[in-house]
Amino acid sequence: MIYYYAKIHRGEKRLFVQTPNQKEVTNKLKAISECRWSQTEKAWHFDATNVIYKKIKEAFPEMKALTESTATALQTAKQPIANGIKNNTVKARQYIAGRYYIIAAYDPMLNSIIKSFPYATYHKATKYWSVAMDEKQKKALADYCKTKLLTLIWENDFQKNTIKPRTPSYEITAYRNCPDEMVEKLETMRYSSNTLKTYKQLFEEFINYYSTKEIDDITEQEIVAYVRYLVKERGISASYQNQAINSIKFYYEKVAGGIRKFYHLERPLREQKLPTVLATEEVIAMIKVTANLKHKLLLMMCYSAGLRISELLNLRVADIDSKRMQIKIKSAKGKKDRYSLLSEKILPSLREYYKTYLPKDYLFEGIGGGPYSERSMQSVVKEALEKAGIVKHATVHTLRHSFATHLLESGTDLRYIQTLLGHSSSKTTEVYTHVTSRALKGIISPLDSLDF
Repeated sequence: MIYYYAKIHRGEKRLFVQTPNQKEVTNKLKAISECRWSQTEKAWHFDATNVIYKKIKEAFPEMKALTESTATALQTAKQPIANGIKNNTVKARQYIAGRYYIIAAYDPMLNSIIKSFPYATYHKATKYWSVAMDEKQKKALADYCKTKLLTLIWENDFQKNTIKPRTPSYEITAYRNCPDEMVEKLETMRYSSNTLKTYKQLFEEFINYYSTKEIDDITEQEIVAYVRYLVKERGISASYQNQAINSIKFYYEKVAGGIRKFYHLERPLREQKLPTVLATEEVIAMIKVTANLKHKLLLMMCYSAGLRISELLNLRVADIDSKRMQIKIKSAKGKKDRYSLLSEKILPSLREYYKTYLPKDYLFEGIGGGPYSERSMQSVVKEALEKAGIVKHATVHTLRHSFATHLLESGTDLRYIQTLLGHSSSKTTEVYTHVTSRALKGIISPLDSLDF
């Protein structure tokens, strides 16, 4: 029997089709439209459009909708997963504060619930999920297990971790939100949405650390003590520490109207980390293994123009200038506009994409309109890396680093690269001179001169 169902997958609505493992059935599906295999769902999935649904229905008139009852029946017939988990058992194992592994037999409905949890990731090798859960997610999991008569087992491996986590908001009595005045000030001063979100979160952590004190009564000594607590007990990074200090200073100086102070806060030394860079062959491999046109174009656009993830996802259709072969990037970091390159190789794919998806405003739109989500873009890169067999710890931003490094290696002047990237200081761009392989190629290792 062939079943179908629709669901949100990687930020897009997709039509899933479960079929018998028969070559002729698979070939018939592939002939209908571009489709991809989901190892997690054990099903082929297509763009969820009426046209594609009608074509599949015509090819397979016997196809039925996958209801909750049929899914349960199918799940019962499947063999249990590894680790000895039985079909009627679900384990939730806490491994760090707020983070859990969920281990269960295959269940499409349960998978749909788990996928809605924050940071849900399926690990193929061990056949379990890692998710973030607070009381809301715990209740959803418990309710489902109760309805399906599944035994839910809670386990705790968290005592092995010595770093003190951030206290969840639901564990704080009379939790205090960031003052409206601070949010309004950030908006008025046109801070980016990411900075606003970060400052708001960090300042809330600070004021709830001193939950019994009025915000304006917190002393300079207490601010210093709080930052030391973040470093010593929370084990935060240098970047987190700087942002926490900035959020506190913003409130007391910009919102409360106090004079500029340094609060004797120890600013951490800036971590001198070299960026991860992909080889040109690895970039090609990522593009080749990505079948979905939209996902392929996201990768190509990010790499070919050296865009930050926010710049890529905020591109409008009108920002593409095919006559001048330029991309206009508006209100980028530092509220600056700039132009970057529009690759000639990307134009055919871009035109095909436009005819297929018909974006109205944003070049890459989400399901309900508006820009494509950052999380979905991160998933696109992660999937491409896995399929291409690339083991480097790479992210969306790695494509930007690779763009700059490859330009430098091909002989492009560092000043032009600085302009294309939108760096205010040439020192920021100079980091790519440390990762380029061009300068190292002429140097012979002393080991090569030894006779064995």
